[in-house]
Amino acid sequence: MGNSDQLVVPLAQVGLDSIAEVGGKNASLGEMIQQLGPAGVQVPGGFATTAAAYRLFIAANGLRPALAALLDGLDTNDLAALQAAGQGARALLGGADLPPPLAEAIVAAYRDLAAAMAASGVPAAVAVRSSATAEDLPEASFAGQQETYLHIEGETALLAACRRCYASLFTDRAIAYRQQHGFDHLEVALSIGVQRMVRSDLASSGVMFSIDTETGFRDAVLLTAAYGLGENVVQGAVNPDEWLIFKPTLEQGFAPILSRRLGSKALRMVYADPSGGDGQAVRNEAVSPDDSGRFALSDGEALTLARWACVIERHYGERRGVPTPMDIEWAKDGLSGELFILQARPETVESRRGGAVLRSWHLEPHQAEEITSGRAIGASVSSGRARVISDPGEIARFMDGDLLVTRRTDPDWEPILRKASGVVTDQGGRTCHAAIIAREMGLTAIVGTGDGTGRIGDGDSITLSCCEGDVGHVYRGALPFRVEEQAIGDLPATRTRILINVGNPEEAFNLASIPCDGVGLARLEFIIANAIGCTRWRCWSRSG
Repeated sequence: MGNSDQLVVPLAQVGLDSIAEVGGKNASLGEMIQQLGPAGVQVPGGFATTAAAYRLFIAANGLRPALAALLDGLDTNDLAALQAAGQGARALLGGADLPPPLAEAIVAAYRDLAAAMAASGVPAAVAVRSSATAEDLPEASFAGQQETYLHIEGETALLAACRRCYASLFTDRAIAYRQQHGFDHLEVALSIGVQRMVRSDLASSGVMFSIDTETGFRDAVLLTAAYGLGENVVQGAVNPDEWLIFKPTLEQGFAPILSRRLGSKALRMVYADPSGGDGQAVRNEAVSPDDSGRFALSDGEALTLARWACVIERHYGERRGVPTPMDIEWAKDGLSGELFILQARPETVESRRGGAVLRSWHLEPHQAEEITSGRAIGASVSSGRARVISDPGEIARFMDGDLLVTRRTDPDWEPILRKASGVVTDQGGRTCHAAIIAREMGLTAIVGTGDGTGRIGDGDSITLSCCEGDVGHVYRGALPFRVEEQAIGDLPATRTRILINVGNPEEAFNLASIPCDGVGLARLEFIIANAIGCTRWRCWSRSG
């Protein structure tokens, strides 16, 4: 990266070797700008403050002893103590001044970026993102632990957002997550990434994975999209559109969209009117029925993004020397129509799961009342007492093993999720916060039910079933189920080729993990019957 004492550096001058200086998120952005731009992958330009800048900020304000006093010996399972420590630490950083050399360096870099944007006819609005030096690592994602501020305009607003980013290193969730993963609070530094805003408020944005997030099937890209800025998709505030795209034939030049699912996309995050007086830079608005009823991306745009996901995955795998499925955020600019990658980090759940044991859940009996349904996350089953909770501050009502029922989750909910055996949300898709954390923690999760909080009673005995395909079902009562495990690590090779018969597309990715030599028979009539929901049908002869 150059001089280790630099306070600000252009993103185009950093790469994956710069994680210690600019954190995982900013290092990844710089890597893509440098290495993948020639392959057509577009990343918005900008600059980053360095770890040296953060340490200068801490030292200039004499904050280290006070932070140590707040955090040493902290029990993060004691919610009241965690909240007090987090509030105290954020107050220390939020009330401190940026040292003049750092403030001047940030302003100078912003002026250069604003001038370049003005030359292209683009307003000087930027996204201000936190990038911790222990973030976006293959073994610990730290996703959502620090804050991002969108649509920041002007030098005063930018410097204020930078102070808030520094303070967000000590959100309650970030403190708990670092302690859980063994990171020293005072040794982790924070870099601030400042990028030009992509006008996805006028178009769409979303998340994609270069792996199927439910089964670990590595030959598919899962892409989600909704209107407006991407926070709604990440936070699970909307049920997005979804595509599954087959990578091997995509890279051969075909258009292999395996499935396309229309989401409700009820909200759109857009720029707020600065004259509104509430100090908010963005706001949500309702999406019209016409817009909600059509896809937020064309198939061609979805295929372009999927190709970029393959390029990114291949590059990161070559850098690490092992296959590296990726978790990627993207946006479409409504002014230019261009697509951009906003973030890319290694996927940290399915890609690390061993394949030596096949585990399957079986629910029985199956005549219980269905209360609601949504997107199944994983393939497990959980039963217990439902707790319908609207705010994470209600953690005192939540006991170990309860099932969380709420509208949606964000990182503030993680202390409750660590106690839960499952989660049901009204909103969100397969790439929302609740889905990602459920996979990471091994929870049964059903997201995007639309009406779970209204149909499930607080204290009800319920069963969550994700073992019946893409749709997850919430049943009334504690239903019996069993779990079967089959070790497959040391199976001997057979002289006879072992081929599978398939008839249900929803099971295809799971079946791909079974040791075999391929598909022997694809029952097209069963595939059609499954797709249209037909349970009784006849065959007619050509003459009949």
